[in-house]
Amino acid sequence: MQATPATWRMLIEAGWRGSSSFKALCGGEALPPEVAEGLLGRVGELWNMYGPTETTVWSTCGRIEAGRGGVTIGKPIDNTEVWILDDNGDLAPVGVPGELCIGGDGVALGYHERPELTADRFIADRFSARPNARVYRTGDLARWRADGELVHLGRTDFQVKVRGYRIELGEIEVALARHSQLGEACVVAQPGPGGEQRLVAYLVPRAGTTAPPPQTLREHLRTTLPDYMVPAVFVTLDKLPLTPNGKVDRRALPSPEATLAEPTLDHRGPRTHAEQVVATVWRELLSVERISISDNFLDLGGHSLLIMQAIAKLEARTGKRISPRAFIFQTLEQIAKEYDLRAPEPPKPPPQPPAGRLSRWLNALIPGKS
Repeated sequence: MQATPATWRMLIEAGWRGSSSFKALCGGEALPPEVAEGLLGRVGELWNMYGPTETTVWSTCGRIEAGRGGVTIGKPIDNTEVWILDDNGDLAPVGVPGELCIGGDGVALGYHERPELTADRFIADRFSARPNARVYRTGDLARWRADGELVHLGRTDFQVKVRGYRIELGEIEVALARHSQLGEACVVAQPGPGGEQRLVAYLVPRAGTTAPPPQTLREHLRTTLPDYMVPAVFVTLDKLPLTPNGKVDRRALPSPEATLAEPTLDHRGPRTHAEQVVATVWRELLSVERISISDNFLDLGGHSLLIMQAIAKLEARTGKRISPRAFIFQTLEQIAKEYDLRAPEPPKPPPQPPAGRLSRWLNALIPGKS
C-alpha cells in the first residue's frame, strides 16, 4: 500500500496492527522519524519514495530499516539520474547540501503554455552523456551520504507541503492582504500538535484598526483559496521581525502560544461531564487551554489526522465512538451530547486467521493439533 505520512500516522493512531507480510510505501511529503518507527514495528518492509510530478513520478526510493542511520529518500531508480548542484550549477561534493536536480526518462516536457517557467525549471543536463538531455530543478535541498543514499533537507524557496498538498505561501499572504483591516501578513509552515506541519499566519493590523477574529479571516480566505490553504493558527503582532536588509525574518517569528489559539467571542466553558471529557482531549491534542462549548475542532487548529486521534482517545475513555463528520461540522457542545446519547461499543472479537490457513495456524499454535 502506498500512502502519505499523514495517512500512515492516522492508521497507527487508529490502532492498526499491520502484518509481517505487509509492504508499506510512503511518499508525497517528508517521512517523519516517529512515523517510520511506528511503521517498522507493524510491517515487513517500509520504503520511502520521492519524486515530484514533473518527473512522473517516483525518482528515488529506499528501504527504511532500523539501525540504518535515519530516514533517507534512497537512491535513483532505473533510467533516472540525480545531481546535487551548488549555487553555480556545479556538482556539490558528498555531504554538502545543494539543489536536487533530476534527469532521465521520467523528466516531463515542461509546463503547459508557461514557457518562462519551463525554461527556468527544465534546463540542459551538463553531466549526462546522452544528447539533448535535460534535468528538472526541483527546488528541494538535499545532500549525498557517503553510502550513496540521498537525504532530503527541505525547500529552497517558500513552497511547502502540508499533509500532502503543495502550497505556495505567497498565495495565502496575498489573499490575507486583501482584507481591509490587515496591513501585513506572513505565513509559515511549523510543526503543530502531534508533530504534523500546519500553516501559521502572522498578522499586523492596519493603523487604527484591530485584526479580525480568526473565524472571520478563515471565511475571507475560503472565498478564494481551498480549505487546505487556510491557516490553522492566526497570530497578531505589532510588527513583523525584519532582517538587516529589510526582509521579513521568518526565523525570528515567535512560536504560537496556546493562548493565541483564539477563544470565541461567546465563551462558555464545559459544564457537563461529557463536555469536560471532550474538552480535555481537545486540550491535549490542540495545545489550546481556553475552550468554549461553542468552539469547533477545525476552527481551533484541528485537521483530519487529529480528528482520528481525538476519536481514538475519546473511545478509550468513554467506550463510545462517533463519526468523524461530527468534528467537522459540530461544536463541542453538540459532540458531547452525541457521546451522552450513544451506547458503548460492543467488545471487539479476537482476530481470526484466514480460513485457508486455519489448519496451519492451529498446528503452529497447538503442536499435534490438526
